[in-house]
Amino acid sequence: MAINILFTCAGRRNYLINYFKEALTGEGNVVAVDVRHNAPALVDADISALVPDIYDPSYVDALIEVIKKYEVNAVISLNDLELPILAKHKEKIEKNGVKVLLSDEKVIATTFDKWKTAQFISSIGLNTPKTYLTLESALEAMDKKVINFPLVLKPRWGSASIGIEYPENLIELRLIYQLQQIKLKSSILKNASETDLEHAILIQEKLEGEEYGMDVLNDFESNYIGCYARKKLSMRSGETDKALSVTDPLLEANGKKIGESLKHIGSMDCDLFIDNGKVFVLELNPRFGGGYAFSHEAGVNIAAIYVAWLKGIKDIEPYIKYQQGLSFSKCDRLIKIPN
Repeated sequence: MAINILFTCAGRRNYLINYFKEALTGEGNVVAVDVRHNAPALVDADISALVPDIYDPSYVDALIEVIKKYEVNAVISLNDLELPILAKHKEKIEKNGVKVLLSDEKVIATTFDKWKTAQFISSIGLNTPKTYLTLESALEAMDKKVINFPLVLKPRWGSASIGIEYPENLIELRLIYQLQQIKLKSSILKNASETDLEHAILIQEKLEGEEYGMDVLNDFESNYIGCYARKKLSMRSGETDKALSVTDPLLEANGKKIGESLKHIGSMDCDLFIDNGKVFVLELNPRFGGGYAFSHEAGVNIAAIYVAWLKGIKDIEPYIKYQQGLSFSKCDRLIKIPN
C-alpha cells in the first residue's frame, strides 16, 4: 500500500524527510513544500513544491492543490506558527481525502499560547515555572520575594526561542520588556501576537538544574502510547544540538500525565527541567521538534510508527527499542540548491 506524505514548512528538517523516506521503503513519496525555493529539505524530498507564505490568504488552497496533484494521504506540519492555521482549516483540507496529523483547535490554542500552557500544566497537577502576564504583576511578585533575578522574558506566542531574554536586574528587565514590545510588532511573531499585543510578553522565574527534552507519543485517536526523554547537553539556534538519551520514572510520569490529559495527536515535543528533584514542565509543542532525531537514533522510530498507523497496522512494538545512555550530536552538511 503506497502512502504519500506531505511536510509543510519543511525548512531544514532534512533528517525527518529521510526518516520518512526510509520508513516508506519505496512504497510512496515524501512531498515537501516551503515558501522558499532554497529550503534545504526540498532537496531530499521525493517531490517538492513552492507555496505562498502561511499568512497569505491563498495558502490553504495552495496546499490543497498540492494534495490533489500528488495524491497525498497525510499532512504533517513542522512549524509552530502554522499550527493554528492548519487546525482552523483541518476539516476543509481533510475533505480532499487526506488525513491532517494535527491536534484539534483547542489543543493547539492551549499549547501555542504559553500563558495557557502554564495554566494547563498547573491544572493537571504538574509543576511549571511561576509565570506572569504583565510587568506589573511580575514586579509585585518580586516585592513579595516570590521570584527573583535572573528571570526569563519570552513571547507569549513564540517559536524557536525567538525573543527570549534573561534580565538580571530591574533596569535590564524594564528596558528589555519595552524593547521587546517594540520589536514584537515588526517580527515574524507579529501575526501570532496581534490578538493581544499588550499581553504578548511573559515573565517567568528562571529555573536551575538540568534541562530535558521529551517526545510524548499519542496515537491518531489521542490515546497515550509512551514518552522518550533526552538530557540536553547543548543548544543551538533554539534547538537541541547535543543530547543524551535517558529513562527516568519522574519524567515518564509527567509525560504520561500530559499525553492522557491533553489528548494531542501524534508526536509532541516537550521541554522540562529537573530542579532539586522536582520536574518542571516548560513548554508543549504538538509537532515533531528539533530534538526528535535524538529519540529516533536512540531506538524509537516514530516515522515508521506513523507509516504503520496510516496503513492500518496496530502492532508498533518492532519500532520501539529505546535505549538510554546514548549520546548524539547534530552537524551541518552542505546541499546544492537547484537554481
